[in-house]
Amino acid sequence: MKKSDFYFELPEELIAQHPNERRDGSRLLHLKRQTGAWEDLHFYDLLDLIQPEDVLVINNTKVLPARLFGHREGREESIEVLLLKEGAPKVWDCLVRPGKKLKLGVRVIFSRELSGTVVDILEDGVRQIRLDYEGSLYPILDELGTMPLPPYIKERLEDQSRYQTVYAKDMGSAAAPTAGLHFTPELLEKIRQKGVAIAQLTLHVGLGTFRPVQEEEIEDHLMHREFYQLDEQTAQLINERKAAGGRVIAVGTTSIRTLESIARKAGSIVADADWTDIFIYPGYEFKAVDAIVTNFHLPESTLIMLIAAFTGREEILNAYGHAIEEKYRFFSFGDAMFID
Repeated sequence: MKKSDFYFELPEELIAQHPNERRDGSRLLHLKRQTGAWEDLHFYDLLDLIQPEDVLVINNTKVLPARLFGHREGREESIEVLLLKEGAPKVWDCLVRPGKKLKLGVRVIFSRELSGTVVDILEDGVRQIRLDYEGSLYPILDELGTMPLPPYIKERLEDQSRYQTVYAKDMGSAAAPTAGLHFTPELLEKIRQKGVAIAQLTLHVGLGTFRPVQEEEIEDHLMHREFYQLDEQTAQLINERKAAGGRVIAVGTTSIRTLESIARKAGSIVADADWTDIFIYPGYEFKAVDAIVTNFHLPESTLIMLIAAFTGREEILNAYGHAIEEKYRFFSFGDAMFID
C-alpha cells in the first residue's frame, strides 16, 4: 500500500492546541465496524457503550518532563535538551537545539543540581549526554523540566498534569498515550461499578511515534522500537474476560501494539516484557483486540494506518471526513473515537 492512500485534508484550525476544559467532556465518535455507521456522542457516553463482561486495557506509562533548558559552561546562550531514553546509567540519548553548539565534550549547566556532558554524537544527530546529579533524577526533572509536547502544539500548556493520564504511574515516556487523557477518576469508578474490568499494562512511548512515514510504499517503513511490560495478573484478567465472552477494549494505539505484539509472539496474552517494533497496517489480522478507544491521528501516519487495519481504510477515512465536517478536534488534545 502507498502512504498517499492514508492522506486527508485537515484544516489547521481543527488541530487542538489545548486540552478540553473537562477531560471526559470531549466529543466521541462511535464507529461501528460491521456497518460503517457512526454516531456523535461525548466521551462520558463511553460508559453506555461498554458491557459488564468487557475488559478495558489502559497504558499506565508516565511522561517524563524531559524538556530541559540550560547553557554551555561559561556561556549564557540558551540550550534546549530533550531526554529520550537512558542507555548506560546516567547516559541519555538526547535531542538538542542548537546542535552545532553541543560538540563532543561540551558541558551543559541546567541548575546547581543538574548538569551534563556530551559523550557521543550519533549518526542521526542524537547526542549522548552523561548527566551529573545526586540521588534520583525524577524529582529534579519535576522541578526543572517541562512536558515535551508534540510539534503541532504551538500554545503553552499551563497545567502540566493535563498531558498525563489520571492513572499514569510508571515514568518513562517521551509522549503521552493520548487516548487515555479523556478519562477521569469518576468515570473510571463508574466503569468499575458497571462490572467492567480495568487492566493496566505499560508501554513507554518514544518520540518515534511522531516520526513521519517517508517511504511511499508503507511496507518499506522502519518502525521505531518501544519497551512494554504486562504482568501475570493482568494477563490472567484479560484471558478470563475473553473466555467469558467479554471484549478486550484497548485504550490507545500503545495498548493495541502491546497486546498484539504479545499475542503474535506467544499465540495468546501472557506475562511479558520486551521491545516491540510491530507495524500494523491494512491486511493485518488482529489476534487480541476487539474494540478500540483512540484519538484522531495525523494524515499518512503509522497511527492512522493501524486504525485503518482495524476498521478498513475507506471506512476510517469516511469517518474522519465526517469528523472534519462536524469540526471535531484532532490529535493529542483533541476528541476521541470508540470503534467496535
